[in-house]
Amino acid sequence: MTVVAAPMRLRPGVWTVLDQRTGATFSVGNLGVRVVHGSIAVSSGVVEVGENGLPVNGRIELDLRTIDTGITKRDTDLRKPSLLDIDTHPTMTFTTRDIVTDPAGWTARGELRLRGTSCRLVLTGPPPELVDGMLSVVGSATLDRYDIGIRAPRAMIGREVTISVETWLRPAGDR
Repeated sequence: MTVVAAPMRLRPGVWTVLDQRTGATFSVGNLGVRVVHGSIAVSSGVVEVGENGLPVNGRIELDLRTIDTGITKRDTDLRKPSLLDIDTHPTMTFTTRDIVTDPAGWTARGELRLRGTSCRLVLTGPPPELVDGMLSVVGSATLDRYDIGIRAPRAMIGREVTISVETWLRPAGDR
């Protein structure tokens, strides 16, 4: 007999991201060989939890002006209109109304808005953890840069970008 635990139930209402404890990283192939890693600050986010204690929708916003790959010239190049167009579109936003949780983890299907366009994106992660009244949620997704209109030569920048987010949330109003 196999026993399967039920998904974690949370306090209903809005849970907000603790931006000082939340961050995003990314990795992408470069010049066909090397993998480039970087980080981006998370500026805001919310998850709405329904009366049944399960998440029903969510939104997270990343501040692209904070992008850091460890190489200033590369970070400056990423700001260009042909790449991320950060001066015109300084944020990257993921929204979802389709969150599925089970004992093995969670999946959120939604829309990624970036550089004035959008595409479908699927985030997945292990089961969230509740620590001292705060919710820790880790997730990742693979973005095909063609889906958002970045057509730089593949030899320079890999087509697939892996984005990972480590998010801490607390019920709105809690201190």
